[in-house]
Amino acid sequence: MSQAPGPTTNGADAAPTLEAAGGQPRRSFHYAWVVLAVTFLTLLTTAGIRSTPGILIVPLEHEFGWSRATISLAVSMNLLLYGLMGPFAAAFFDRIGIRRTMSIALCLLAMGVSATVFMTKPWHMIVVWGVVVGCGAGMTAYSLSATVVNRWFHKSQGTVMGVLTASTATGQLLFLPLLATLSHHHGWRSAALCIAGAAVVVLPLVLIFMRNRPQDLALLPYGQTPGESDCAAPSGAGLNPFRAAIMGLQRGLHSRDFWLLAGSFFICGASTNGLIGTHLIPACVDHGIPEVRAAGLLAMMGILDLFGTTFSGWLSDRYNCRYLLCCYYGLRGLALLGLPYALSGPQWGLSAFALFYGLDWIATVPPTVRLTAEAFGRNNVGVMFGWIFASHQVGAALAATFAGTVRTYLGDYLIAFILSGIICLLAAGLVLRINRQEVPVAAAEAAS
Repeated sequence: MSQAPGPTTNGADAAPTLEAAGGQPRRSFHYAWVVLAVTFLTLLTTAGIRSTPGILIVPLEHEFGWSRATISLAVSMNLLLYGLMGPFAAAFFDRIGIRRTMSIALCLLAMGVSATVFMTKPWHMIVVWGVVVGCGAGMTAYSLSATVVNRWFHKSQGTVMGVLTASTATGQLLFLPLLATLSHHHGWRSAALCIAGAAVVVLPLVLIFMRNRPQDLALLPYGQTPGESDCAAPSGAGLNPFRAAIMGLQRGLHSRDFWLLAGSFFICGASTNGLIGTHLIPACVDHGIPEVRAAGLLAMMGILDLFGTTFSGWLSDRYNCRYLLCCYYGLRGLALLGLPYALSGPQWGLSAFALFYGLDWIATVPPTVRLTAEAFGRNNVGVMFGWIFASHQVGAALAATFAGTVRTYLGDYLIAFILSGIICLLAAGLVLRINRQEVPVAAAEAAS
């Protein structure tokens, strides 16, 4: 596939290049950092869009009289498609390229979020926010991060993955307080149009600066020397994207490690995006905490997660990722068990929860990606982690619906918070068995 020339494609301006004199890489600015920046901005915008339902629930309740369970159904559809699109998006990255896939995703997001302002019935929200926005967001899910990291970076992959994962936190930090303020003073429709505009702004940057592979610019991945061999092509390379994704799923279903990774990530999604990301603001409103202040708490968690997830990526380059995940899930479970008391207790209790939970929010992603690469090979990370992330979003969707239903029929979120804490403690034990018996694919490939 032909690519438009990049802004600095001359070998003298970008290194290390394949044509470096004497076989030695030139040490200058590497275009991988431009790709990283564009990917970060795209994921940041997507994160802002995905955090919007927490702002919309209470206003939609008041304006249309929709129950929280009804609204949560649309949010669950969004979360589910956000996950299920991941492995297919990874296959599209190989077939039509990262830049085209990201551009299509941003167009879908801009159109879908803009159409939100015309909603008048519950099924409108399910179609527009659940299906259209869910599919657009899913095309820029964590499989995008995993693909970019493994194509463009040969070293420091965990740290770079941590930075990209932290874009979710940064998106909350930038957009949630602004959206909450707009919704409070100018109505929820102004908040929706604001976040749709952000997708429109990022689209030209993707079209101009994004590139599919280092080889498109005659580059080696960052940190790779000319003497090191490139990795083999993905197992589904050249296939129809849907067939490649299904082949990846079939491969995973026969792997014990896949079930452990997917099961633990299912619990991760249930306890973060599905429960806290969707229902913390409404839960705070139930306890007399203003919506803008509650959004500020989520934004503070975003600041902390920016550091926590980046640090987690650095740790995953240096320490056993199974032990890291055990600590993350165990601490998260304890935090969720204490959340009901933080909501009804002194003011500092909720701030302490936000501090503790924010550092742990999505710190699980970098070590999970690394364990996936160890189990299935670096070049299959996009599709395989796409399916593992799909389980994350299935958990998020079920938790969003379950928590909304619990609130509708029992009047509070107590049962949802307690159950989520218990299953996080269960996940802390499950992750210790990942990659314990099966020979990692990457190691087998190296041995052969």
